[in-house]
Amino acid sequence: MNLLFDSFWRAAAYCLRPRVMLMSVLPLVLVVAMALGLGYFYWDAALDQVRRVLESSTFVNNGWAWLDSMGLGRIKIYLAPLIVIFCVTPVIVVVSLLVVALLMTPFLVRLVALRRFADLEERKGASFLHGLFWSLGSTAAALVAMVLSIPLWFVPPLVLVIPPLIWGWLTYRVFAFDALALHADARERRIVFKRHRMQLLGMGVLAGYLGAAPSLVWASGVFFAAAFVILVPLAIWIYTLIFAFSSLWFTHYCLTALQELRREEAVGTPMAVPEPPLALPAVPVVLTTLE
Repeated sequence: MNLLFDSFWRAAAYCLRPRVMLMSVLPLVLVVAMALGLGYFYWDAALDQVRRVLESSTFVNNGWAWLDSMGLGRIKIYLAPLIVIFCVTPVIVVVSLLVVALLMTPFLVRLVALRRFADLEERKGASFLHGLFWSLGSTAAALVAMVLSIPLWFVPPLVLVIPPLIWGWLTYRVFAFDALALHADARERRIVFKRHRMQLLGMGVLAGYLGAAPSLVWASGVFFAAAFVILVPLAIWIYTLIFAFSSLWFTHYCLTALQELRREEAVGTPMAVPEPPLALPAVPVVLTTLE
């Protein structure tokens, strides 16, 4: 538990470093450019499609009539944009996570290693391509799990549990792997994952809940159309900072766990005891008396 909190506050302190803040701008520019580009080409078409689906539903039309009778008819203006944002948000989150993992995490790992783990041997247990395939495979699995679990979201308690668990698992898989890729070999990585699985998953789930905060900023752009162009990049920048913090948190935790593992193995390995020199077998000496 001490390691969990120690790595947490260290990650928070590192996020305030000017170099880390500056590094967060590059993922921000890329993700904002992608989001605004997709919005420019597909936002109106997506809204029209959602509105057609809503208008063709008898249940939704009955709901509109009830809202009109209550004087709340203007709510339906915001429903279609909210649905589009609800569908797009997971994509933005995943892209932000992957961009941070690919562009920022190698820099953050070297920053932490240089300042705290300069003596930790780099065994290079995973290449860049290995890490890329690991991240893409984990992302695909998380998206499949997310889609399959959508029906469960309509059960009120589960919508607050299932998505953060899935995002937490994905965050743990991606950032823990990247944190150990440079310094640990494959065997050490498996041991750290097995020994600290619950702590790492808990860190990922907490990061998933922290990732819900930018969604409020992102969605508020629907209600404040004049500030939409400002609120959306702000939300994406918050995503970037949260994932940068998560990457630092996993880096501090995993490198400390790796360091402790190597110390345990060094102490637990029996020292080589030199073998005693070969002793010649006793040879009976027969004294003969020459007469």
